[in-house]
Amino acid sequence: MFSRITGIGSFLPGEPVSNADLARRGIETNDEWIASRTGIRFRHLAEGAETSSGLGLEASTRALAAAGVEAADLDLIIVATSTPDFIFPSTACLLQGKLGNRGATAFDVQAVCSGFVYALVVADKFIRSGSHRRALVVGAEVFSRILDWSERGTCVLFGDGAGAVVLEASDRPGILSTALHADGAHHGILSVPGSVSGGKVIGDPFLRMDGQAVFKFAVRVLAEVGEECCAAAGIPPSAVDWLIPHQANVRIIEATAKKMRMPMDRVVVTVDRHGNTSAASVPLALDEAVRDGRIRPGHKVLLEGVGGGFTWGAVLLEF
Repeated sequence: MFSRITGIGSFLPGEPVSNADLARRGIETNDEWIASRTGIRFRHLAEGAETSSGLGLEASTRALAAAGVEAADLDLIIVATSTPDFIFPSTACLLQGKLGNRGATAFDVQAVCSGFVYALVVADKFIRSGSHRRALVVGAEVFSRILDWSERGTCVLFGDGAGAVVLEASDRPGILSTALHADGAHHGILSVPGSVSGGKVIGDPFLRMDGQAVFKFAVRVLAEVGEECCAAAGIPPSAVDWLIPHQANVRIIEATAKKMRMPMDRVVVTVDRHGNTSAASVPLALDEAVRDGRIRPGHKVLLEGVGGGFTWGAVLLEF
């Protein structure tokens, strides 16, 4: 028993917000400062009433339509998010209710920017075990809610959005290999170090990051896990048709590709238009590359994620 992606969908809220738009909102920054350091020029920001489950619903509806599958046919729903609608119930259960599905296994995965890769691996294991046959895997984030908009070093980096895939049982391999890792010793370089207790915020409720430390760590582990995943499938990185790394910073993407000896014309880049959408970044980029025709049947695609925790992982697919 194997699993294959049969449908992909994505959703971005509102109109693109440019770097110049942020400057006009009172943030001490400009287009040249942001673009030269990160490659980011636009991002999308959710309105006040929009939620991760709402963004996920839009992406899921498109993925289900692409797969020709009804929501009632799903027996597994996994949502990767670090910005859930509520403390509980899970965003997956809220999405399940909005889709009108009843009875499917539903839960969230919290691995920050690696979340979608983690969730896809978990769904693959469920299907390969024979216990489930049709899964919806979603990455959805409203990171704008946890940003300190007075800290220009972080607030300009992130955006909101959602991406989803339908993963179905198949007698033909679709997911060729996977690898997941974590090291909690590095939690301090990227975190939201706050919580809620007794109705009050305890600690710091905003995202805090040591940018240089994150850069060095991310480039190293993304290259390593990509090579690990290729080795597990018995192919060299040169046999990969497309690399889709987590879309955090174009410098990280370029450095990772260089370490893996992957030319940039075989790397999918959307960070310039989406910013860092955390768990949504990989499925957003995957959906774009499938819809514009770059990814075609028979192509091998390497998905990679790295995020706070620290967590990191990779999935090698064949379409």
